[in-house]
Amino acid sequence: MSQAPSALDNYTPEFGHAPVAGFLRTEKLVKRYDGVAVVDEVSLSIRKGEVFALLGSSGCGKSTLLRMLAGFEKPSAGSIVLGGANIVGLPPHERPINMMFQSYALFPHLNVWDNIAFGLKREGMDKASIAVRVDEMLTLTQLESFAKRKPHQLSGGQQQRVALARSLAKKPQLLLLDEPLGALDKKLRERTQFELVNILQSVGVTCVMVTHDQDEAMAMASRIAVMSQGRVLQVGTPREIYEHPNCRFVADFIGNVNLFEGQLSLDEPDCCELTTNLGVIHVGHGVSGSLGMPAAVSLRPEKIHLSKSRPNVDVNLFTGKVREIAYFGSYSSFLVDTAVANANDAVQSLSQTISIRITQSNTARQDSSPIDKNDQVYFWWDAASPVVLTL
Repeated sequence: MSQAPSALDNYTPEFGHAPVAGFLRTEKLVKRYDGVAVVDEVSLSIRKGEVFALLGSSGCGKSTLLRMLAGFEKPSAGSIVLGGANIVGLPPHERPINMMFQSYALFPHLNVWDNIAFGLKREGMDKASIAVRVDEMLTLTQLESFAKRKPHQLSGGQQQRVALARSLAKKPQLLLLDEPLGALDKKLRERTQFELVNILQSVGVTCVMVTHDQDEAMAMASRIAVMSQGRVLQVGTPREIYEHPNCRFVADFIGNVNLFEGQLSLDEPDCCELTTNLGVIHVGHGVSGSLGMPAAVSLRPEKIHLSKSRPNVDVNLFTGKVREIAYFGSYSSFLVDTAVANANDAVQSLSQTISIRITQSNTARQDSSPIDKNDQVYFWWDAASPVVLTL
């Protein structure tokens, strides 16, 4: 997309600029198909220079939202403000925005140098300036030695860097990434995540990326918007989203979690208790709710301690039997079955047990007291570890 005169023309991304709130804003943005809202009154404020992720499962509206930012879809209602200018009425080629697609869309008959130069030539930039800009992009993406190769002669990660260099060559004020690493295998994707973030930070461009991969969003984004059914449920840093989910969906979507449904049975300013099917769970924060109200306790598997011997703790201590163990190298995952609280002791069935997922770091090569399948174990956690969800 080529740049057109706008209120943004004087902005050039530079490394080291402090993020400014509201550089990109969507205000009650709506997109309807056949009367059904696939993007439903989404309001976001994205800072200049940050990498912002739209995260959600397929069909949640994140790609439609990205296409509205790019100008490929027209909003049914609402506005998109970039650097103080409402760009809803601008066609894609007049927006100071570039979009990098999952397929990379490289021209197979052009070499790397010409792929990067293509958009600059279309804009009418003189040859000398094009050469300088393309060489800058080759250096930035560490592709100098591949300048004369065709796309089919490159690895997936190298093709991804060519597509990024082409997108950045025109110095867009906003870069949109649609599943940027989706075409790469797992190991290459993990390595490329950090390379991509380093390049974006060195340029200082504002970036909005769409992904369904929570690990990718957590590794790359400074902030994340979790979407479901066209709505944004929570916006926050990766740590905030993971450690302080605001609803059951976010808690369950991000990482692994144990969710215990129950009722609020104690509520004080600095603590509360919930009576759940696991038993009474003590939580180290209050919720300002009404006693008896339904709520859930969210607890991450890595927050739970596990032992074959009884620990010296008084609250949040339970027992169970190890049903499954999975070894993942750096950590092990345990599935522990425990009886439902108040279940009839005379009749024990699968319907009267619940399964707790627990992970433990493998910090030693040899475990002097390994936990095996079918072992009876104790599991417990600190009062500060759970989060109470009332939504």
